[in-house]
Amino acid sequence: MTDVFLCPPRRSAIGRFGGTLASVRPDDLAAHIFKAVLEQAPELDPVAIDEVMMGSANQAGEDNRNVARMSALLAGL
Repeated sequence: MTDVFLCPPRRSAIGRFGGTLASVRPDDLAAHIFKAVLEQAPELDPVAIDEVMMGSANQAGEDNRNVARMSALLAGL
């Protein structure tokens, strides 16, 4: 049987169109969240994590990619 672990929810900052977060890639922003979850749960071994699921809305342009995968890679998972 596969073990499943649920972590406390986290969210990123939100901003206005063209605001201070306009130059921040969504996957970089989400990677900070993943790292925060790992810091809060030191018993989790990042190497043992096989899959990451996350929600993302309003993707457009060059940001329209697999944000969950890229965020996990940037977070070292």
